[in-house]
Amino acid sequence: MSRRGVLWVAFAVVHLGVAWLGFVMPNEPMGDVYRVYEPWSADALAGRTIVGIDSGWVYPQLALVPMVLAHAFGVVGVGYTVGWAMLVTAVDAVAFAMLIGRARSTGRSVAGWFWLTSIALLGPVGLYRLDALTVALGIIGCLWLVARPWAAAMILAAATWIKVWPAALLAAAVVAVRRRGAVIGGAAVVSALILIAVVVAGGAGHAFGFITDQTTRGLQVEAPVSTPYLWGALLGVEGFWVYYSTDLLTFQVTGTSIDPVIDAMTPLLIAVIAATALLGALQMWRGAAFVEMFPALSLALVTGFIVFNKVGSPQYLCWIVPPLVIGLVLRRERWWAPAALGLVLAGLTQLVYPILYGGVIVPDALAVSVLSVRNALLVVLFVWMAVRIVRLPVRDRRPVSAPV
Repeated sequence: MSRRGVLWVAFAVVHLGVAWLGFVMPNEPMGDVYRVYEPWSADALAGRTIVGIDSGWVYPQLALVPMVLAHAFGVVGVGYTVGWAMLVTAVDAVAFAMLIGRARSTGRSVAGWFWLTSIALLGPVGLYRLDALTVALGIIGCLWLVARPWAAAMILAAATWIKVWPAALLAAAVVAVRRRGAVIGGAAVVSALILIAVVVAGGAGHAFGFITDQTTRGLQVEAPVSTPYLWGALLGVEGFWVYYSTDLLTFQVTGTSIDPVIDAMTPLLIAVIAATALLGALQMWRGAAFVEMFPALSLALVTGFIVFNKVGSPQYLCWIVPPLVIGLVLRRERWWAPAALGLVLAGLTQLVYPILYGGVIVPDALAVSVLSVRNALLVVLFVWMAVRIVRLPVRDRRPVSAPV
């Protein structure tokens, strides 16, 4: 069997196995699909409430499209949840075919194996969430950035209007791609079309609800910033505990003087992302190359989105996949170590959720320790990429003096 054939067999095995695990693992790792995606999309199809149009929503408006599309796969009698897994697998297959091509490139083959391994290690939560679709779109967009910057930007913009995080890939592209006008133009066209559609549908008042709703959230239990509060709850410190938010359908932490921390996180996130992008822009001005800058900057921005976020859902770990994939495609000898750390992070995240999650929400030492190590390694990855950006080789832009 050819190398390409082996990759495709592995693709099928991994997706089938992870999809099956969603039904047998504890803590319902595919629960969001049938508890929220299906009701939201069913209401829209029935002409009832359309989230993001008739009411505020935690997701951008385009997120409803794949939720509705999953019903088309479900009509074959497999049900909505299996239909969702089939939809994600189909989109992944398109991105995977574009990634490995004819598998003549060692870098692309290595990147393909890395992606499949990350899917297996992260487990069902990486498949049964909207984030899975945006990862596939992110990979396609990253692969097209140099040759087709308009198309790449439009794909990344569409992904951003499904989940916000691909905005980090777009920001890195604006900094690192020479044809940045095409990147900005492609993203602007898609965003304008979506906003026009939202306004025409009567949702002008909720157009950016997914942003305003996030700023009012508390600290989700898995977020890195929540680690001290989680340890406080574990150690029985007065005023520290884990609770369930019925509005957001997630577990959060509380503790002494937590409100100033909650208020500071969004400005801190914005400041860190802006500073990281400016650092990348400075290095590009000094003459850094796209092949060195884009993977490092996009991974730094994506990891920054996770490390400094009030929300820390386990599926967020799949966000690091597109930067690592493109890094392996372009410079695999420089990216094997970050990719290995990415796989460790994915495996630890699956241990946290769904396997040990009961010990997170009712804190016990093992689960909290594993989560703390995972969060610490995320900080390590962010700092590593920031340092790598600083140390990127640059061309000397100073004018050459004539010999005396």
